[in-house]
Amino acid sequence: MTGAAGRDPEFSRAARERGVDTAAWERVMERLDWDVAPQELWRPGEYGGEWFAGGRLNVSVNALDRHVDAGHGDRVAMHWEGEPGDRRSLSYRELLDDVKAFAAALRGLGIGAGDRVGIHLGWLPETVTAMLACMRIGAVYSVLPAPLPAEALADRLAAQQPRILLTQDGAWRHGTVMPLKARADEALTAIDSVEQTIVVRRTGMDVAWYEGDLWYHELAASGAAQVRREEEAGRAASLPSGAPVCTVSLANRGGRPASTVHGNAHLAVSLLAVHGALRPQDGRVFWCAGDIAWAVSQFSGVVGPLLRGDTPVMYEGTLDVPTQRRAWEILARYRVGTMVTPPSVLRAMRAWHGEPPDVAQHSALQKVVTAGEAVEPELQQWIRDALGGAGGDALQLGDAWGQLQLGGIVVQNGLSPAEPIPGCGLDVIEDPGSADGRGEAVLRLPWPGSIRGVEGEPAEEIARQWTRLGEGLYATGDLARRVPGGQAGTGTGPDEAAQTAQAAVSLEFLGRKDDVVSISGQLVSFTEVREVLLDHPFVREALVTVRPDARLGRSLVAAVVVAQEAAARAATPEGAENLAIDLMNAVRELLGGLARPRSVVLLDRIGDDLDPDRRDQAIAALAAPPPGVVRRLSWEQVRAAGQDAQS
Repeated sequence: MTGAAGRDPEFSRAARERGVDTAAWERVMERLDWDVAPQELWRPGEYGGEWFAGGRLNVSVNALDRHVDAGHGDRVAMHWEGEPGDRRSLSYRELLDDVKAFAAALRGLGIGAGDRVGIHLGWLPETVTAMLACMRIGAVYSVLPAPLPAEALADRLAAQQPRILLTQDGAWRHGTVMPLKARADEALTAIDSVEQTIVVRRTGMDVAWYEGDLWYHELAASGAAQVRREEEAGRAASLPSGAPVCTVSLANRGGRPASTVHGNAHLAVSLLAVHGALRPQDGRVFWCAGDIAWAVSQFSGVVGPLLRGDTPVMYEGTLDVPTQRRAWEILARYRVGTMVTPPSVLRAMRAWHGEPPDVAQHSALQKVVTAGEAVEPELQQWIRDALGGAGGDALQLGDAWGQLQLGGIVVQNGLSPAEPIPGCGLDVIEDPGSADGRGEAVLRLPWPGSIRGVEGEPAEEIARQWTRLGEGLYATGDLARRVPGGQAGTGTGPDEAAQTAQAAVSLEFLGRKDDVVSISGQLVSFTEVREVLLDHPFVREALVTVRPDARLGRSLVAAVVVAQEAAARAATPEGAENLAIDLMNAVRELLGGLARPRSVVLLDRIGDDLDPDRRDQAIAALAAPPPGVVRRLSWEQVRAAGQDAQS
């Protein structure tokens, strides 16, 4: 496409007037192959505005075809490792062939632009192939967490209404096999939209078979044969900049499911910009050590590296199988240059190995980037000592922040990249009367990765994040305060207005303003957890709070008042512990492991004579310390502890 020197000045006028670093974004934009060049960099509109208006491209082409056409088809596009120890590495040419074949297969099933596809798979090569094949034909995919039980999976499918569902016979998880196909079959009894279920044979376990079920390998082979006969069958659709390419579920707001809708070029440009800062100095090997259902894994762990022609590493299972050396072995085996992960993974590695195993000496690690929550200084020092090897001082530690509504990571602190992330104007609107400058974090500048829509009841509430604090401000819902130094929100603006808007601001994030909390990098809704507890027949009242956790950073504590008919059963220590475990399991089954309370407090009543913040702090402080799971308290004990803390 035409470079900046030959472009009409009107192309970026509106963006310049808003203080956007237009030169930086144009440089990123020009790295991509466009079918039709955009007519305008940015213009005002919903969700922070419209970027690249009039432009058309395909993310799959830019992630694969572009590199093959440039002569890099033999470069490794991904290293994949299964929990049992099986491994596969695919070149860019091989991955492109797989994507074309599956794209042709989806077209053969009548799937096209705008159709929905559910991907209920773990970290598999087929997962990446399916994502890119959907992007190739314009279908809109959604990754559904593999551990979801049937009821929760049915809720997600009912909200998203996919025509096709991908699942697998079974999925390896912590040395055991989860029956994904059986769960999907149960969920589909309540769903009318799904026309075919495509099944990946991963474990070889026996599964029930129904009308509309198709084996992935047979379908892919058929698609490959079709592409060999007619290359056009694997063609890429030319999609508008804002065309939807995927949806991602948000933490439920007040029990109301919602999904964010992410746009074509919007996502591609922002992910390419972010990856430029996160990638190792020599490029190439990049590992996002998080579940594939985590948006950071999908976006910055897969799409971002492939857009740049680098090599992402993907691991299927948990990092303590077959031994607790697994993470170190992956780092050394693939010569990983950058590791991106939620801090909980690093806390687990520290708990397993205070001192790193011998294999750590063979690491090529240059950067460790944490995302999803803050990292305590003790963990930062351990990362330097354990992952930096003899040259620990040379290891760069980055702290990334972003939101799903913004398309993932937006800013980072700590790295010194050759390609800084263009500025977003991250700042704080201080609360009136705040003694320490805390308030709500905001973005003062538009960001191209911002969502293109929201599906579900909370849509209007989420859309208001771009308007409720005033024109041109995105309200994050995160509490924060400014701290000296740092690079968050910085950029190299083309003029004084842009430089002022992007002045260096570093923030300390202090939690959320709403009823969700980040646990191990994923948002969990207090309301959702409380509703699950109240659905239990033995619970009359319930509340949920949070406390520090040595492994997860923070974890949930549930406080419940036992129903009168169950009081006798819960009166003994054994009965109380059984009830607590039952409640924990109920939350885990419906909402997943990160939402499971790690401790349960049994109260005689929940009074209204204590400030809610003091109440929650007191309950968290009085809850049974690990490894205990339950503690019986009176409301008077909670009230006394809350009043003592206040005084």
